[in-house]
Amino acid sequence: MLTNGLHDLPKGKVPTIVTHLEMTAPAPTRGHPAPDGITFEDGARDVSWYRDVFDRVGRPWMWFGRRVLSDGDLLAILSDPRVALYTLRMDGRDEALLELDFRQSGECELAYFGLTPALIGTGAGRYLMDHAIRLAWAQDITRFHVHTCTFDSQQALAFYIRSGFTPYKQQVEIEDDPRLTGVLPRDVGSHIPLLEG
Repeated sequence: MLTNGLHDLPKGKVPTIVTHLEMTAPAPTRGHPAPDGITFEDGARDVSWYRDVFDRVGRPWMWFGRRVLSDGDLLAILSDPRVALYTLRMDGRDEALLELDFRQSGECELAYFGLTPALIGTGAGRYLMDHAIRLAWAQDITRFHVHTCTFDSQQALAFYIRSGFTPYKQQVEIEDDPRLTGVLPRDVGSHIPLLEG
């Protein structure tokens, strides 16, 4: 149990506050049009494709959870028919990741949602979220949930709330800094201090 006040963090660790959100009925979609030159496409169930898009979308926000998986473990997730993958394509290149996880009966987790820097600020996020909401609730679920953390864009939490998710729980997570373990390059996540041991 954490007590009020400051707590020293061991060197080599990074803390983040994780906010869990959910919707228990379909939120209205807003009918956002696709930005010019962008199409909504199925994602490839291929480890190389996934790692490329995951890295280009998540590197600025220190996404590393899937980077530490072996190819075999990642392929097991990607090939599961209860996991759905989508992207946004621009100029022949996939520039977004939408991963919907239906492996828990009656639920859908918005496992990964994000854009590469090429699409940020274009309205593509709102367009992609409309698809996410429709696709999730087209299945037999009673709950659609997501989590975000203080590593993510400062806009992420407000975006999820505007999209119809309601926060219901927060947690403090402490991990080995992936920039010090070699999982991520040292120059990513400039908004998170790098404290060496």
